[in-house]
Amino acid sequence: MPAALVTGSSRGIGRATALRFADDGYDVAVNYRTSDEAAEAVAEDVRDRGREAVVVGADVSDPEAAARLVATAVDAFGGLDHVVNNAGIDQHVYTADLDPDDFDRVMDVNVNSAFNVTKAALPHLRESDDDPSVTNVSSILAHTGAPIECHYAASKGALLSLTRSHAGDFAPDVRVNAIAPGHVETDMTDDRTPAEKREELAEIPVDRYGQPEDIADAAAYLRDATFVTGETLNVNGGELMR
Repeated sequence: MPAALVTGSSRGIGRATALRFADDGYDVAVNYRTSDEAAEAVAEDVRDRGREAVVVGADVSDPEAAARLVATAVDAFGGLDHVVNNAGIDQHVYTADLDPDDFDRVMDVNVNSAFNVTKAALPHLRESDDDPSVTNVSSILAHTGAPIECHYAASKGALLSLTRSHAGDFAPDVRVNAIAPGHVETDMTDDRTPAEKREELAEIPVDRYGQPEDIADAAAYLRDATFVTGETLNVNGGELMR
């Protein structure tokens, strides 16, 4: 049966993507770094949908851990057909106050992890008969920048360049695309004040936050869009027009 690996899939966008792939008939490798109970719950939801699931704790910014994650998924499912690089962290700090170590950590988790997982998965993806693909989860901030999270915006911009580079490098064997979400309602947005939320919503033409399922839908589209590679699908309710 076809199989997918979704990094950072214990919550939010990763969780929704894992469950969408299960709904579409894919066995799923569920990855987490710290939230083991949440990851196990996602795996149970995958199994409730009639698919197989394997749970792997791994900090994918570490190349050895990323390789172990991929190997575990391949051992469990007999192969690997699709990868969604979703693992990421955010931090709101002005540049003047930003510690270089924090800058490096955000780049490690948001960019290096996608490289590590993709590199480890590539030989297995090339053996797939399911029109294999890699999807990198970037951000609207890759296009706009951000005054209080320059390292996050820079990392997401780097993901778009990595996407285009890998799409050319891996063609025609493996398609590589990116999703650039706008404001999505997850636990990463729970700290927003009502005033901040009103300000953000005023910039979104469809007048609502995105939901994790909106991004999961985009990932499913890119998985199945066999004539699309090297592209970024902007999913932001029209915010990028403003």
